[in-house]
Amino acid sequence: MTVSDVLERAAPGFRPKVAVILGSGLGGFVEDVSAVATIPYADLPGFPQPTVGGHAGRLVLGHVGRTPVAVMQGRAHYYERGRADEMKGAIDAMATLGCETLLQTNAAGSLRLDMPPGSVMAISDHINFGGINPLFGVGPGDGRFVDMVDAYDPLLRTKLMEAARAANVVCHEGVYIFFSGPSFETPAEIRAARVLGADAVGMSTAPETILARHAGLKVAALSLMTNYAAGLVPGALGHDQTLAVAAAAADKVRLVLRTFLEGCA
Repeated sequence: MTVSDVLERAAPGFRPKVAVILGSGLGGFVEDVSAVATIPYADLPGFPQPTVGGHAGRLVLGHVGRTPVAVMQGRAHYYERGRADEMKGAIDAMATLGCETLLQTNAAGSLRLDMPPGSVMAISDHINFGGINPLFGVGPGDGRFVDMVDAYDPLLRTKLMEAARAANVVCHEGVYIFFSGPSFETPAEIRAARVLGADAVGMSTAPETILARHAGLKVAALSLMTNYAAGLVPGALGHDQTLAVAAAAADKVRLVLRTFLEGCA
């Protein structure tokens, strides 16, 4: 049985327009979805089984306003099983179902002192510093050479920024740098990332963006700063801090997402 078969049984005739991936601690956005079906990833062939706190592993089908959406409540990361293509089955399924856009969220570390924890940032581009690519092994006839110019669609990013303004949420714009994790970055790595032009750092999103572009989806992405990156301020980093700050700032992220998605109808 395919993902399409499972979803057709759960929500006959439902065709999502936008796929959404919710990052660490941001799964509460599903409360803003008028759900027609909720399916555990375990029941969906090719979907991952997240092992990180804050990633529930459920697909919620429904509407935000009049926009039909497929919301992935959590993602799997490269560091969990050593597979860069961990999200390929899920993203390919979204494209097959008719989604045109992938909207991603993540929890990230800020490389800018003017972007403190609790800030949000629309991603304009990324730097893949993880040494991996989810298209490793893709055959020559399967579109392995994916163009990554404007990987984060400029028009969608503009709409995301407009949604933030409409929601009275300050939204920065910047470059996200991907590290493989699961260890946090060293202060020296963060200094190097700043030299390269990065504004935020995290352990996700870049592989999913590559997979989405390979599948023909347009991409928009929003980062929630949950900490300053290593070395910018004193103190150690931990995932508990990520989840705590994400929970405290989740309402503003939910408001931006809801405003953006309502405008996608």
